[in-house]
Amino acid sequence: QVQLVESGGGLVQAGDSLRLSCHASARTNISYYAVGWFRQTPGKEREFVAVLNWEDEYYVESVKGRFTISRDDVKSTVYLQMNSLKPEDTALYSCAATSRFSSGYDYVRATSYIWWGQGTQVTVSS
Repeated sequence: QVQLVESGGGLVQAGDSLRLSCHASARTNISYYAVGWFRQTPGKEREFVAVLNWEDEYYVESVKGRFTISRDDVKSTVYLQMNSLKPEDTALYSCAATSRFSSGYDYVRATSYIWWGQGTQVTVSS
């Protein structure tokens, strides 16, 4: 069982930065898992944002060059650094983890992940 807790969301202006954290429960070696970030706005499906697929990183096109995912194994935490934020980045951001994917592109599907955090709200004003 992996418990994930997100933090770092908030209300910012367009162009600002935020760093989201996804902390895994005690005695969890976060490096054993692929950890992804997803976001969701009311009435829409959950959208893939980024994944740290063990040693590889993948991003949705709309955040490439602005967002960076990273991991601190000592702190058992995965971060999502978000720069140059835009109003369209406003959403509830959640992290999720899994121990394996069935196929190469499974990381974009929310159903591929087993454990989820509760989410942290990011609001970007124009």
